[in-house]
Amino acid sequence: MYKILITGTAGFIGFHLVQKLVSQAYDVTGLDCINNYYSIDLKYDRLEETGISKEEIVYNKIIKSKKHSNYQFIQLNLKDKENIFELFKNQHFDYVCNLAAQAGVRHSLTHPESYVESNLVGFVNILEASRHFPIKHLVYASSSSVYGLNTQMPFKTAHPVNHPISLYAASKKSNELMAHSYSHLFKIPTTGLRFFTAYGPWGRPDMALFLFTEAILKGRSIKVYNNGDMKRDFTYIDDIINGICKVIENPPKENQNWSSIDVDPSSSSAPYKIYNIGNNNPIKLLDFIEEIETNLNKKAIKQFLPLQNGDIPASYADASPLEHDFSYKPNTSIKIGIQRFVEWYKKYYEV
Repeated sequence: MYKILITGTAGFIGFHLVQKLVSQAYDVTGLDCINNYYSIDLKYDRLEETGISKEEIVYNKIIKSKKHSNYQFIQLNLKDKENIFELFKNQHFDYVCNLAAQAGVRHSLTHPESYVESNLVGFVNILEASRHFPIKHLVYASSSSVYGLNTQMPFKTAHPVNHPISLYAASKKSNELMAHSYSHLFKIPTTGLRFFTAYGPWGRPDMALFLFTEAILKGRSIKVYNNGDMKRDFTYIDDIINGICKVIENPPKENQNWSSIDVDPSSSSAPYKIYNIGNNNPIKLLDFIEEIETNLNKKAIKQFLPLQNGDIPASYADASPLEHDFSYKPNTSIKIGIQRFVEWYKKYYEV
């Protein structure tokens, strides 16, 4: 079995990726610092689902899963370079999927230091560990936020992304640049995945679907930014996970046709690649809310507000390179995705 490290496994995407890969031929190690950006209880419950109990967790101690013989977990902070190196040295990973990051656009306006510590310092430690204890492929989470002031739709990985409008987006763009430098200097194959508005069961409480569902059920108003004139390429979690799995065992090679004159930012003369993972189908925010109302059988009380700092009014992924290279295209509709989320939410919170 190939050995893979997944960081951020108490988080939304990392949790689902563990569930997928432990069912396949992988020896999986999960890592998370379990910070308090949102509900720690939700994070511990995700870990419990993978067979890791809260009571067993001790910092920098490997815990074996009670449910999966091929899964183990360690609580560790990516800033902790010494112990990150020790983990890589002892475990001999074949692949690394770095999903750990400080998330949230609006949070970055008030807590910039946490983005520097996790998304920059933490990521360079992963790169350094991958350099000194060589791996076959480093896959890492980027974000659709990197497109920033771009208005040309759909967003293509061939587009330049030099104008981020939040520190979160800037940190993700920085990850792509940092990864490229290590691919160039040390021939580490790296692939960055720009996720487009992931949603689904076990999702983040700071995301729109979670916030809207909770508020509607409790009879509170929901905040509808840009007066509802927003579009998002909502991408169901299973589609995100399947996309990651397609990429992991297919490290990029040097692009022999890459030109420094006619530059393609998504590839390189180094073993480096960037993909969008999005549904390729932007949905109006008001239509998204209407689908939630249908599933809850209850109308939302809408509070219309202006566009918030750091937010982009629309996102729309061109996922054709992913389809071309891996014959894979995300396609779960919001009708199915929201229905599954609401079913999970009602069960989890015993509504």
